[in-house]
Amino acid sequence: MPAPAAATADGLPRQALRSELLLVLALSLGASAVSSLISFVGALTRPGGLADQAARLNSSQAPGRPWLDLAWQLFGIATALVPVALVAHLLAREGAGGLRVLGFDRRRPAFDLSWGAAAAAGIGGCGIGLYLLAQAGGFNLTVEPESLPDVWWKYPVLIASAVQNSVLEEVIVVGYLLRRLDQLGWSPLASLFASAVLRGSYHLYQGIGGFFGNLAMGLVFGLLYRRWGRVGPLVAAHALIDIVAFVGYALLAGRVDWLPTP
Repeated sequence: MPAPAAATADGLPRQALRSELLLVLALSLGASAVSSLISFVGALTRPGGLADQAARLNSSQAPGRPWLDLAWQLFGIATALVPVALVAHLLAREGAGGLRVLGFDRRRPAFDLSWGAAAAAGIGGCGIGLYLLAQAGGFNLTVEPESLPDVWWKYPVLIASAVQNSVLEEVIVVGYLLRRLDQLGWSPLASLFASAVLRGSYHLYQGIGGFFGNLAMGLVFGLLYRRWGRVGPLVAAHALIDIVAFVGYALLAGRVDWLPTP
């Protein structure tokens, strides 16, 4: 017997899935996209070009108070992962097996890490080149990946922040979003572009270059997810890219001429 029009092919209520998807995005990267758009418009209205302005990540929350600052950093990392926990709960309640259905588990660690490293090498190298070109051309703000104090927990926090970014983005914007759009009857091409545009949108705070660079990354990651059926390699790739960006900036800023600094 065919599923009723109000239900998906899985027998799930279509309107409930739409509402769920909108709420998850509103609590996570959809809200970040709106915030980035507002930030980008604000940058355009300020005097001077985009390259003369800075987008700051991983900054101190309690300057001069290292232990309180550490508490704030860990709090921010932990709370940013709450939407991932929510998605895991929703998928488990659906009977899909939680995040396992998205390929975020420990079943294939060698596959995830090896292919993640390969993807990171290809995409990361292109991304750095595109950023430098966009910033030099005035299409991007100067991105400052970190401005933490020189304390013992600086590098562990930068690595934890990179892992948090990768888990949040790949689980929600690739695995969860594509699964829900598939269930709602979107075509594979339309859902792929929706995922990529969302990824580009919440990077608009970096400028036009940040939008298009991450849109391209989103298309590649979406295709890889369709091929592998796992977000595990994408999480590994994204984490490696961000670790190199955060830690590399901390080590090289002010020491090399080719790296833009505010």
